[in-house]
Amino acid sequence: MATSLTPEREVLLPYGEQELVFRLPGQNLLAVLSPQPFAAIADPGAEIRRAMAQPTDMPRLAEAAKNARKVVIIADDLTRQTPLKLIIPELLNELNRAGLRDEQVTILIALGTHRPMTPAEITAHFGPAVTARVAIVNHPWQDPAQLVDLGETSNGTPVQVCRLALEADFLIGLGSIVPHHIPGFSGGAKIIQPGISGAATTGATHFLSTRTRRSYLGLAENPVRTEMETIAGQVGLKAILNVVLNPSGGLLRAFFGDFRMAHRMGIEFAQKVYGVAYQKQADIVIAGSHPCDIEFWQAHKSLYPADMLVREGGTIIVVTPCPEGVSITHQTMLNYTALSAEQIEALILAGEIKDVASGALALAWAKVRQRARISLVSAGISTEESAALGFTKYASLEDALHSAFKRHGAQSSIYVLPQAPDSLPVRMNQT
Repeated sequence: MATSLTPEREVLLPYGEQELVFRLPGQNLLAVLSPQPFAAIADPGAEIRRAMAQPTDMPRLAEAAKNARKVVIIADDLTRQTPLKLIIPELLNELNRAGLRDEQVTILIALGTHRPMTPAEITAHFGPAVTARVAIVNHPWQDPAQLVDLGETSNGTPVQVCRLALEADFLIGLGSIVPHHIPGFSGGAKIIQPGISGAATTGATHFLSTRTRRSYLGLAENPVRTEMETIAGQVGLKAILNVVLNPSGGLLRAFFGDFRMAHRMGIEFAQKVYGVAYQKQADIVIAGSHPCDIEFWQAHKSLYPADMLVREGGTIIVVTPCPEGVSITHQTMLNYTALSAEQIEALILAGEIKDVASGALALAWAKVRQRARISLVSAGISTEESAALGFTKYASLEDALHSAFKRHGAQSSIYVLPQAPDSLPVRMNQT
């Protein structure tokens, strides 16, 4: 077979609002691995109401919150697909039944260390029906005066959280459950840490994840999840409403209740949706970043499932639009992202990298580079920025593939992950 990539199999890859279409030799393509295409439920509002009517390990919301004077709902920002326009009205109606007025409720946007959402983005993300009913504010993670220091966990993590959340009588967290390389899965207590925590807290948990294991992707129980749940307990998270979505963002199942128990129930279902089976590692893995496309601070989630699928010395090709570049709020990380894992860890421990969250992600990327070459196809990241990340930039996916075939040979095996951030590789036993 020639390395000119004779067209044999057409593959579609989401790319922002567009879709890339490319062809691969059929004998080279091991599989296109995508989350399971479950059909969205016909009445998502009914599913949300069902979940609230059948809470896990707590009373119904109207009963649990009936004596509250101030309720704060912590919700995902625009980097997540959580259907807040559907969820929040149902929550507000239930709180109204508990005797709370809408003006007693505030929505706190869980930015983590992302940039603040603009007023237009807030309206689009939450919907005008919600913005007309309740106040919505960005988590002020960059303003120390609006954070409260709660000391340290027994593991030594400094706990700094948003004052607004601590002043609430009842705290509810909203989110989606997908595989995540730091706490195993998103959702649950993650809405508190990093959602509404200070940068020092987020840096500590991110660093913990990179020091103890290459990745916790898909592991429900792990030290980072334990740390996050310890912090959520300190802050007083009373309940969560988490959802599992299909690859198109349609609602499949909702889970409401105790932030530990309801989350674990959600994980059991999420594993069935996002698990992708494979038998052997490939020479080349093409990883699309959808739906984490906005900047590389989100798109990097493509690396960890690809890392599980690529052989030692193979090539990962990340395909991502990144219209906001590498990271708006962590721009100094390009000063050290191309360093080795050992160098980055030493700089963090020496206190020379002040932004520990970005240092920890740089460390995670460096550990992937230890195993595989990383190629980047992105309209939003320049050649210079790509080099600063330790990646090789290509003008097109075809160019990146041509280079990978040249490196690994005409018989190179390939996996394609169209939605890599939402994919959890599960190795099957060979018979």
